[in-house]
Amino acid sequence: MCFSAEASFAAATVLLPAGLASSYIAFRTDRRYLGICALPFLFGIQQLFEGLVWTSGSASDPAAVQRFTLAYMFFSWLAWPVWVPSAIFFLEPGRRKPLYLGFAVLGAVLGGGQYLPYLVHEDWMSVTFLPHAISYGGIMLFDFLVARELTVVIYFTAVILPLLLASRPEVRIFGLLVAFVFLVTNLFFRFAYISVFCFGGALMSLYLLAMIWWKAREPGTDTAAHETDGPVAEKSAG
Repeated sequence: MCFSAEASFAAATVLLPAGLASSYIAFRTDRRYLGICALPFLFGIQQLFEGLVWTSGSASDPAAVQRFTLAYMFFSWLAWPVWVPSAIFFLEPGRRKPLYLGFAVLGAVLGGGQYLPYLVHEDWMSVTFLPHAISYGGIMLFDFLVARELTVVIYFTAVILPLLLASRPEVRIFGLLVAFVFLVTNLFFRFAYISVFCFGGALMSLYLLAMIWWKAREPGTDTAAHETDGPVAEKSAG
C-alpha cells in the first residue's frame, strides 16, 4: 500500500493463496458465494501491481510506473464498484436482485467514466511518491461535470452500500469492516485515500476466508442443493 513495495508484496503473498482457498471452499460449499469469496485473490493481484508501481518508481522508470498504475487503477476505479454489487447479486433473493443490478450499473458508469479516459489521455494521471505513501491524482472525467468530492462520495456509496444493505448478516459484517476502513482513511489518510482504502479493504477481505470456512462447517450444509435448483425441483415434482 502506501508504506512500501515490501508491504504491498507481503499483502499479495497472503491474499493470493487466501483468495484461492476461500474460492475453493465456496465452490465446494455454496457457489453463490464464489464472487465475493474471490475478492481476496483480486485484492492480492491489485497489491502486486502496487508493489510494481513502487519498484518502478525506485528504478526511475516512468513508462513502467504508468503501465502498472493503469493496472492498479483498473481495480480501484472499475473492478470494485462493479464486482462487489455483482457478487452480492447472486446471494440475494429474486425481489432484491434489481437493486443490486442497479448498483452494478451505477458502478460501471462511474468506473468506466473514470478509468477508460486514462487509456487515451495518459497525461491525466499523476503518481506522486511520498516518503511512505503513493498519492494517485490527476484529472478525472467527472471533474468537468461535478465536484471531485461528489464523485468520491458516489464511488464509495457504490462499493460500500451494497455490502451494508445485503440480506445476509455475514456480508453486512464485511460491509462494516470496509466502512471502518473508509472512515479511518477519510480521517487520517485523505492525502493517499485510494492506496490506503484499497490496502485496508484488502486486509479486511481476509475475513471472507473465515466467513466461508465457518459456513462450510455449519451442520446440515448441502453442497449439491446450492449448485442448482432445477434437478431438485424436478425430482420433488415427480
